[in-house]
Amino acid sequence: MVKWASVLGRYASVIAVIGIIWKLAAVALGGVILPHPEEAVRVFLFAMTTQLFWEHFFVSAYRAVAAMAIAWGVAFPLGLIMGSVKKVDDLLAPFVFLTYPVPKIVLLPIFLLLLGLGDSAKIAMIAVILGYQILVTTRDGVKSVHPKYFDSIRSLGGSRWDLFREVLLPAALPHGFTALRLGTGVSVAVLFFVESFATSRGLGYMIMDAWGAMDYLTMFTGILGMSMMGAALYEIANLLERRLCRWMFLRNKG
Repeated sequence: MVKWASVLGRYASVIAVIGIIWKLAAVALGGVILPHPEEAVRVFLFAMTTQLFWEHFFVSAYRAVAAMAIAWGVAFPLGLIMGSVKKVDDLLAPFVFLTYPVPKIVLLPIFLLLLGLGDSAKIAMIAVILGYQILVTTRDGVKSVHPKYFDSIRSLGGSRWDLFREVLLPAALPHGFTALRLGTGVSVAVLFFVESFATSRGLGYMIMDAWGAMDYLTMFTGILGMSMMGAALYEIANLLERRLCRWMFLRNKG
């Protein structure tokens, strides 16, 4: 309870600072293009009572969560294997690091051609971008493990399973979750881009549709909704990291 109170307090402080800056900017611009924050919040709270807003919200949330789950399910085990098995790393590392700098978002038209205009292409696009971050971070985290830990397990008669359970997995999990947690912002940003066309549902569509109609209050409702979703995904990833990497946080407390 205290932990969540601390999280809410931290967010409240940040929101207050942003609100002050927003208010000053709205006053300076006359409140036309940039509406006053209290007015935008009022419209946002009203939108939260409507079914249409939640339809857009849950479609976007489904796309983001599905992409993050796929990215983690594929990239984390692969990064773990690449970091611990030299032959696999020698085979795959050149491909990964040659394609890593390529901006994956430019491949969206190809994804749309191959997977259609539905959710599949959008989810796949987000999963590929986030998956690269998880893969590289996990692989580097495993490779950074000092050889003395392997020697300690072997000297005690440990098996390969013991090495995996006691050394490799604990070394990989924090790095993988850090990439997932920090990747939530990237996921939401890519989500906005892929929802800005070739769809009629989602918060990204809501924002761009309102922008085209010069309905700035509805546009900010979509922006606030997407910000709320991004913050929720970040905290969920943070919670998972604390639950599954509990030893790390206990060590830091000590």
